[in-house]
Amino acid sequence: MRNGPKPDTTPVEVPDLRVTSSLSEMERRILDYMVVYLKTNTYQPSIREIGEEFGIKSTKTVSEHLQALADKGFLERDPSRSRGVRIVGMDLNAQTFSAPCYRDLGEMDRTIASDDVSQFVSLDRSMAAGTGCFTVTAPAGKLAAAGIAEGDLLVVEPVSGSQLEDGDVVVARMPSGLDYVKVHKEGSRLFLHPLPGEGAPVAIDDPSSLGQVGRVSGFYRRISPLPEASAPTTH
Repeated sequence: MRNGPKPDTTPVEVPDLRVTSSLSEMERRILDYMVVYLKTNTYQPSIREIGEEFGIKSTKTVSEHLQALADKGFLERDPSRSRGVRIVGMDLNAQTFSAPCYRDLGEMDRTIASDDVSQFVSLDRSMAAGTGCFTVTAPAGKLAAAGIAEGDLLVVEPVSGSQLEDGDVVVARMPSGLDYVKVHKEGSRLFLHPLPGEGAPVAIDDPSSLGQVGRVSGFYRRISPLPEASAPTTH
């Protein structure tokens, strides 16, 4: 086995964002908190409780955040009731979570730096790990050997280098940036082979030094056109 260049051990940071749509950071956090609170208590938190959770002293500021969420279609508000807020489209029995969805790995790389995810997709918890999971549209040709076609939606779960198995297809940070690679193990060493079989593998002597990467755990493929939807739903 011919060793490649010294590996880039910069970890792949997989964002933990679970809320749908292009919201501000505070709007996203408030909506996420409201979802968890509602599932736990079966009723919504008060404006004061939301303020205490996020260190916001002004109830007016909290109300403005809630109104922004309502204006964007995520909440319905009833000013006449103390806890008169309803999360649009939320099913308390749903075993799903929202994962960031990227057009390609380049978009993911740029988004990690800006923390500004614009698209999300709901996944069943029995089909994906949840925290840190993301989805990305498969590129043309690169993953054909694994039966994955251009446009398939890949489900990628976070995993440490020491947990990788022989034959895993992963998203890892290579010298050229984020890319898809196939893992080959020889004893305690890992070799990351660029896909589809182009270029020399990168040798990893200490798998734990690789940091966090994403393992492709599955994919979704539509075999018929997507019907037009009147409006998106969340959660």
